[in-house]
Amino acid sequence: MSENARTPLADRVDPVRDWSVRRTYLAGDFRAEDLVAAKAGRRVSVVLPARNEESTVGVIVAALRSELVERVPLIDELVVIDSHSVDGTAEVARAAGARVVAQGDVLPALGDVPGKGEALWKSLAATDGDVVAFLDSDLRDFDPAFATGLLGPLLTEPGVVFCKGAYERPLDDGRTVLPAGGGRVTELVARPLLAAHWPALAGFVQPLAGEYAGTRQALESIPFAGAYGVDIGILVDLFESFGLDALAQVDLGRRTHRHSPDSALAVMAMHQHLAVLSRLRRHGRAPDAHAPGDTLTLHRRDPVGGGFRAETVDVSPGERPPMCEVREELAR
Repeated sequence: MSENARTPLADRVDPVRDWSVRRTYLAGDFRAEDLVAAKAGRRVSVVLPARNEESTVGVIVAALRSELVERVPLIDELVVIDSHSVDGTAEVARAAGARVVAQGDVLPALGDVPGKGEALWKSLAATDGDVVAFLDSDLRDFDPAFATGLLGPLLTEPGVVFCKGAYERPLDDGRTVLPAGGGRVTELVARPLLAAHWPALAGFVQPLAGEYAGTRQALESIPFAGAYGVDIGILVDLFESFGLDALAQVDLGRRTHRHSPDSALAVMAMHQHLAVLSRLRRHGRAPDAHAPGDTLTLHRRDPVGGGFRAETVDVSPGERPPMCEVREELAR
């Protein structure tokens, strides 16, 4: 019998809780003015991946530019990666003060595939900050403290290479707003997968948060999963490469954004499974068995003929190699 098995549960050392106490911060712990001094010559890039977000992206960009570029020079580079928007996203973002980069214009020789993962991966080639922060562009009630909170541990805590946002996610069903329930894929898919395979990451409140920041050196050293698998993929790969103590999270309070229908959530869930499966193989945690499926069949009620209508969609998001390898290849 192991020593831990003989120890009463209440007296056991809980590494997850220990990490949470040491590496969980509050956004209010960091003042923009203090972080400017803590930069110590480092450049900071803030990236917003955007696809058809004209209703929200301008407000976010304007707030960041006003507070953290002009009032306090914390952000050196404010970039929106436009992922093939068909609305006025690019124009709105540019008018609000961002540099807008079309996703397809970055590394064109390597092609361009749909999805958030591609936008984030290509943003590394389109920016030059020593620290890069990512913020979703569909946030409502945006607060620039999101950015200062995420950047705080990276600029002030030696050894921290990555910081992820933690927050409450209310659920807006179109009729009322519930105080929780907005993270259905997180709770039903991502958290159980991490608990089964990377239990050390259980301390992360929002493992699928789209708000996070990392050092360029760390971010460019790992591959980026495609589409919606990118968030969990980055978390797992950085844990495997740098260890738990190099990762942190910051409490951003409350995060409100639009919610997706169940059919879209199913595709997102599949992306989590594929990203995790890829990492189980890469890090030697699972045998290389048969290739996973790459399609998902959705069933919807046919409003005209009755019964159910099956729709099969492609959910193979692909994956991009570490940016440092791409730079070496391009240099050759």
